[in-house]
Amino acid sequence: MYRILIVDDEPMIRKGLQKLVEQSELPIESLRTAENGVVALQRIGEERPDFLFTDIRMPKMDGLELCARVAEMDADIQVVVISGFGDFEYAQKCVSYGVKEYLLKPVNIKGFQNVLEKLIRTKTKVSSETFVAVTKLEQWASRMEHAVWMLQEAELKGLVSEIQDELKTYKLKLNRWIDILQEIHTLLHQRLNVRDVYLMQGELDLTGAADEQETWYRFTAAVHGHLDELRAKRKGKLKDPVEEAKQYIETHLAEEVSLEEVADFIGLNPSYFSQLFKQSTQETFVQYRTRRRMEKAKKLLEQPQWRITDISGEVGYADHPHFTKTFKKYEGCLPSEYRQQMGIRT
Repeated sequence: MYRILIVDDEPMIRKGLQKLVEQSELPIESLRTAENGVVALQRIGEERPDFLFTDIRMPKMDGLELCARVAEMDADIQVVVISGFGDFEYAQKCVSYGVKEYLLKPVNIKGFQNVLEKLIRTKTKVSSETFVAVTKLEQWASRMEHAVWMLQEAELKGLVSEIQDELKTYKLKLNRWIDILQEIHTLLHQRLNVRDVYLMQGELDLTGAADEQETWYRFTAAVHGHLDELRAKRKGKLKDPVEEAKQYIETHLAEEVSLEEVADFIGLNPSYFSQLFKQSTQETFVQYRTRRRMEKAKKLLEQPQWRITDISGEVGYADHPHFTKTFKKYEGCLPSEYRQQMGIRT
């Protein structure tokens, strides 16, 4: 699917070129127009075209300046200059801006078709060398996010090496290396932020990178830096966050442990931890803690040597009546009645 932008100040010519594109049966993703170079640059900023057809003489910004501005972008945009016979000398100046195709007015069907076929052949050749699918970048970012989140350093190192090896096969120019690595890093950062892991490192800065090796070094350092920072937040804990939280609750049932305290222990934002915990356990933090307290209380009640008042404190209730009330609500009977059901006399 191709994106095409037609730039000409004459409405009839724009309409005619649009019709020629439509008749070409080219797979079109978008076909847009602009009346001068200024509007064209706005269109390019909104959506990068594959093919740009531009007139020479236009108000506000002519075709020569537009070609120069496009060349400065170092973008993979193939430009075709459309000129009248008297403007051909000007059109030749566009060679320095990377323009390789020209169309003389009036544009005929055969000439337009030939130029389109050349553009497609060139685009296919360039794409085979430089195009990396967005889905591929998203897949890499997703795998990286999992490795960082689970603190799997060896897996992350292997994945980074795998990505580097594959990218080398694309024979990318330095500017493409920079764009791709920044995009992967941005996707990774977004995925981590969804988990409320607000890392100190923001955008990947590759400004002034001299070569591919330097860009890769900075990228690798940033990615591993996220893992190191997350590890520090979790205080070196390597377990699944929810399982780690459960274990912490289990060993502190006798204490009034808060959600905020557990979230801080495992290095997560409290609001996100609350959502994650409920999604994983189908219970709120308080519901889970209460259930585990009552289950422990039942086990202790089944042991005659434990006094009910001692059990109350053992499962985190300094206020004995509160324990009794909670137990009855949970089990449907008083702690003493539960013991009687077990055949234990108090």
